[in-house]
Amino acid sequence: MTSKERREKGLLFIADEADWEEMKRARRLTQELNTADRWDFDKIRAIVNELFGKSDDTTFVNPPFYCDYGSNIEVGKNCFINYNCVILDNAKVTLGDNCLIAPNVSIYTAGHTMHPDARSLGYEYGIEITVGDNVWIGGNTVICPGVHIGSNVVIGAGSIVTKDIPDWSFAAGNPCRVIRAITEEDKKYYFKKREIDEEVALAISDIKTE
Repeated sequence: MTSKERREKGLLFIADEADWEEMKRARRLTQELNTADRWDFDKIRAIVNELFGKSDDTTFVNPPFYCDYGSNIEVGKNCFINYNCVILDNAKVTLGDNCLIAPNVSIYTAGHTMHPDARSLGYEYGIEITVGDNVWIGGNTVICPGVHIGSNVVIGAGSIVTKDIPDWSFAAGNPCRVIRAITEEDKKYYFKKREIDEEVALAISDIKTE
C-alpha cells in the first residue's frame, strides 16, 4: 500500500514523496493565508476554500492558521475558526455547521506509538476527528486523535479532549469530561445569569419560525 492508502485506513505510515508534495501545497497555501492582508476577507476566503477539502464562503478563518494537508479538512456552513488554530490532519477532520473555534485551539489526528521501536523508525498514524453541528470549542483546547464531539456541545477553555463527548453537553477540564447537560433553561442566558434581552430573543424566535 502507498503511504496515503495506509493513512486512509488508519494504519501506521511513513510519509512518502506524494505525502510531501501534498504537504508542500498546504504550506504554500497557509503561507499565502498567513501573509494576506488581514482586511482582505475575500482573498482569505478564497485561499481557505482552495486549502480545505470542503468549505464555502460562509466559512471564515482568522490567520494565522496551520495544517499539514488541508485536503483532509471538511468544514460545514457558517463556521468560524479564530486566530492561531493548528489542525494536524493526517486523517480526516470534519467540522459540522455553525461551529465556532476559539483562538489557540489545536486539533490533532496525528500520533505516535507508545513503545519507541516503531516511533524511532519514523512511523506515525492519523485517526479521524469529527465535530458535530452548533459546537463551540473554547480557547486553548486540544482535541486528541479519534475523538468524536457531538452536536450542540460547548467545550470549556483550556480543555484536553481525549474521549468522545455526547450531544447537548457542556464539557471541560484536563482530561475533558461532561460537566452537565445543556437544557432549555440555558436559552435565557448569555453569560452566567445575565439574561438575553428582548431584541436577541425575538431574533432567535424569527429563526425558529423560518
